[in-house]
Amino acid sequence: MENQLNFITLYQFKLHSGKILDISLSYQIFGPELFSAPVILVNHALTGNSNVSGEKGWWKDLIGKEKIIDTDRFTVLCFNIPGNSYDGNMIENYQDFITSDVAKIFLEGLKYLKIEKLHTIIGGSLGGGIGWEMLAVNPGLTENFIPVACDSQTSDWLFSQCLVQKFLLEQQEQPLQKARAHAMLCYRTPESLNSRFKNECVIDKELRKSEDWLNFHGKKLAERFSLQAYKLMNQLLMSIRADRDQLHLISANIHLVVVDSDLFFPAREMKETYQFLISNKPNVFYHEINSIHGHDAFLMEYEQLTNILKKVFNEK
Repeated sequence: MENQLNFITLYQFKLHSGKILDISLSYQIFGPELFSAPVILVNHALTGNSNVSGEKGWWKDLIGKEKIIDTDRFTVLCFNIPGNSYDGNMIENYQDFITSDVAKIFLEGLKYLKIEKLHTIIGGSLGGGIGWEMLAVNPGLTENFIPVACDSQTSDWLFSQCLVQKFLLEQQEQPLQKARAHAMLCYRTPESLNSRFKNECVIDKELRKSEDWLNFHGKKLAERFSLQAYKLMNQLLMSIRADRDQLHLISANIHLVVVDSDLFFPAREMKETYQFLISNKPNVFYHEINSIHGHDAFLMEYEQLTNILKKVFNEK
């Protein structure tokens, strides 16, 4: 049934750490039933989930009827990262998992569903990192790959920011709120905050509007996300390391979508990845979103992102 949360159990799955576990993998499907239309796999970001379309879909501006990823034309599939808690399941020992484990779990999910070829893999941030890892293992899996605001490796800068997140998540008091407040400063830019808040205060609260905004985001995340899940997602963001020697083997058209002001995955680093790939692979394309809002622009600048995606999804 469309939009229903479905479950797969992967028995005796061996992790990179050597642990062997039974993995519960959940997913949702939007649009035509499987094998009646080209399949697009969407990999969700850090605090995202499989609900990518519809009234409460976190990417509903891109995915849905008559949207750029049109669910009248494409079957859209999204797995939940095991342990993200959206399906009620948690991972007990998050340290056992790295990003390549999730990529291989998703590949096993596709195999279970008997999907041998995808039209597109698209993912933002962590979701794109999982896509890189998937294609390093199975380079012929998809016709198109669209990593949005992400790279094939966790840089030292990104690792360091995630390490601070890890320290904050170990705090006794309000760990999620503290980690989220720090994360928001990585997802946005000084220009974004300064232009929005202009040193103004919330009179009745006697605090800056910027502080009120950070408190709001910390509180909202704590209400909808678990500490255990956040620790896992942060661990995954720290461990993206797709084998660069395998990336030239990817047969897909690769569309790198970069945010010019991104502090998490800087445009300069993404340009280096583009140059690395284009030296041996002609079907690699570089697209840039212009925004003052930094990393989060991939969740804000929908008009620009839609115009970029037209190059992939408006084919006859």
